[in-house]
Amino acid sequence: MVDLIREARRVERAAQANPLQSIRDALPSMSDARRGVADAILEDPAFAGSASITALAERAGALPATISRLAAMLGYAGYPALRAAIAEENGRDSQAGWQSDIGSEIGPDDPADEVLSVLTGRQFGAMRSAMASIDLPLIEQLADHIVAAQRVLIFAQWGDLPPARELQMRLLRIGIPAWFHEAPFEAGMAANLLAAGDVVIAISRSGESEVAAEFFERARSRGALTAVVTGEPDEPLGRLADITIFTGTGVGHSWTDYFAGRLSDSLATGLLFVLVAQRVPEAVRSEREPALYNSEPPS
Repeated sequence: MVDLIREARRVERAAQANPLQSIRDALPSMSDARRGVADAILEDPAFAGSASITALAERAGALPATISRLAAMLGYAGYPALRAAIAEENGRDSQAGWQSDIGSEIGPDDPADEVLSVLTGRQFGAMRSAMASIDLPLIEQLADHIVAAQRVLIFAQWGDLPPARELQMRLLRIGIPAWFHEAPFEAGMAANLLAAGDVVIAISRSGESEVAAEFFERARSRGALTAVVTGEPDEPLGRLADITIFTGTGVGHSWTDYFAGRLSDSLATGLLFVLVAQRVPEAVRSEREPALYNSEPPS
């Protein structure tokens, strides 16, 4: 009876443990034959999680009996139990890695039409959320400040660069004196040139950036207005800024979240550009536009 209880406890412990880690931990006490099997399992867990005992023995250059003894040593009732545990753990690790990167809405084996459907759905969801979340009077107020400013500085880094660069390019296109910065030193030097009435805009999906926060502090000390376009309005930049534009989509934890949020950022900055353009008279825009855009195409 005692032996049966001990065996049951061994099986229970085996069921709770990570089988691959158990194999690594037991390597120093293994015989050469068992170590060969262990190495074969650790080198290719996906194979070990589906192979027959004969196939694994052939790959490891061992006897099937050695594999059975290894399974018993680790606390499993036999090789089938060990194989099932390896398959489950290997699948769990692979899925966890995929989910932490891509997300749980799309599976690694999903066909292209389903992937497209999910991404399209996330885009529609982000657009609806942005429409419900963007404070229109507030973004119109920001547009008024931009039109009146002598200098507009836009700051972003890493994944926030695309909508920031697009906004700066479009503002320049209609004659707004706008500059883009991403390097800390460059941004700090630019902030020292600001004056009262100028505008600083940070694009930050996370709402967290020590560089942008320092940028804001310097800009404010020069009398400039600070604004942030963000998916996390309660984070530091949202609390520091004079104007916080919430895009409606938070940071999330996977690429699909990032994908949806980036679209809402682009919608917000696109809206801001159009509102500024509406406030710049056509005559002024034409006067400010560089000759490059007014010249006739070469014949």
